[in-house]
Amino acid sequence: MKKEQKDIINRLKRAEGQLRGIQKMMEEEQECIDIITQLSAVRSSINRTMGLVIASKITQIIEEPSDNPALQEERIQEAVDLIVKK
Repeated sequence: MKKEQKDIINRLKRAEGQLRGIQKMMEEEQECIDIITQLSAVRSSINRTMGLVIASKITQIIEEPSDNPALQEERIQEAVDLIVKK
C-alpha cells in the first residue's frame, strides 16, 4: 500500500473516531455549540481528505499519461469533475 493511501486511511479512521465521539456527546446531551464545533471539525477533515484523494488522482494522470489523447482528456476531465463536485 502506498504512503498516500495509508495517510488517507489514517485520516478516515480519525474522522470515524470523531464521529463516534459526537454520537456519545449526543447521547450525553451535551451543548449544541460543542456538538456543532465537533461536526465542523469532522467536515473539515473529510474535505481535506477528499482533496488528498483528488490530488492523488491528478498526480497519477500526470505521471502515467495515456498515449491516447482522447483517453487522456477524459481522465483529466474526470479529475476536474471531482474538484468541481467537491
